[in-house]
Amino acid sequence: MAYWLIKSEPEAFSWSEQVHNGVEPWTGVRNYQARNNLAAMKTGDLALFYHSVSEKQIVGVVEVVKEAYPDPTADDPKWVCVDVKANGAFAKPITLAQIKADPELENMALLKQSRLSVAPVTEPEFRYLTKIGDWVGA
Repeated sequence: MAYWLIKSEPEAFSWSEQVHNGVEPWTGVRNYQARNNLAAMKTGDLALFYHSVSEKQIVGVVEVVKEAYPDPTADDPKWVCVDVKANGAFAKPITLAQIKADPELENMALLKQSRLSVAPVTEPEFRYLTKIGDWVGA
């Protein structure tokens, strides 16, 4: 199993919409490295759901339920998406400021490549974040 972080502006697509919709295609990624990360995702992988821009915080976890396929919102088949479903909210969302201030997380891709919308997360980072966020997975 691999771990990821996926970003969404809550005004465009929020955690509550993800929960309400059930399974949702993660579309609209137009960065090559982020696309490669989507293509590497496998069924059962878990991703931290991060509200970007206005909130800048991890709010929950989603599970990949369908591996990469052509993004229906793109004109070019080189762009892919995956389907994800909610796997539980964080009781205590974790802000970007908290992540930046925590020495345990200083090497996170979120901090090293801050503009990347789909980034890998190490297993220790995932376990640590889900613990301090009080996540109870499905």
